[in-house]
Amino acid sequence: MEQIISAQQVTFCYQNDEGESHEVLHLLDLDIPKGQMVAVLGHNGSGKSTLAKHFNAILLPSGGTVYVDGIDTKDPQRLFDIRQTVGMVFQNPDNQIVATIVEEDVAFALENMGVDPAEIRRRVDEALQEVGMYEYRMHAPHQLSGGQKQRVAIAGIVAMRPKCIVLDEPTAMLDPRGRSEVMRTIRKLNEQFGITSVLITHYMDEAARCDRVVVMDDGKILMDGVPREVFSQVERLKSVGLDVPAATELIYHLRQKGYQLRQDVIFEDECAEELARFLKEQNVDADH
Repeated sequence: MEQIISAQQVTFCYQNDEGESHEVLHLLDLDIPKGQMVAVLGHNGSGKSTLAKHFNAILLPSGGTVYVDGIDTKDPQRLFDIRQTVGMVFQNPDNQIVATIVEEDVAFALENMGVDPAEIRRRVDEALQEVGMYEYRMHAPHQLSGGQKQRVAIAGIVAMRPKCIVLDEPTAMLDPRGRSEVMRTIRKLNEQFGITSVLITHYMDEAARCDRVVVMDDGKILMDGVPREVFSQVERLKSVGLDVPAATELIYHLRQKGYQLRQDVIFEDECAEELARFLKEQNVDADH
């Protein structure tokens, strides 16, 4: 499968105020195929946001190489191509919204790129429709909810037609409704338009709905697999300061008490089904 992002033996070091070097990423290898929706998990300081910033050359590796659609991110002549290929959405949408009208904000980057006005009009309309914000195109961004603002920020990236979007904790500042709106948007862009999505998150229920989960610890990849495979390893995740989806947590504790239940449950509806199955097998009326 063709890779949109490939990190090979990547090391990254920060310099502190005393000039001392602090290693954040250590000989990290990670390939992300085109069209995949990947969640990257890790406790604070694990290196996940640092890694994300390597994917569109905000940061460059101290050692090793990152390729974006075959382009070495250390090639200064290809920076524009890299940023066109991979768009970044950050935690606070207010930091990405620059205009006083929604459609003008979505058009901002395209205007700076010198895109033809007629093409800008078409792309802005399409991007706002794709994220479900077209009816708000003439609104002032400051009048929108947090989830709506984040969808406008995503639209600004989508209008640039990237092959991949990296989202660094895009729902961290949102209420549950806003989180749901943004996650539906990300899934739609991935499923309907084939945009590769890399989601940095600390919400386990969001990660559970991705195609793949990558767990980082101490600048290295600790686990990498489909959500059921990763979240079934409850004790290992807890050992590095991470939680699991609520349904997985409940099943885990029941299994600890000796109940014979599937350990790969990650969604609430299947948790209910598994409990109902177990009760039926035990000849217990689930309604009582």
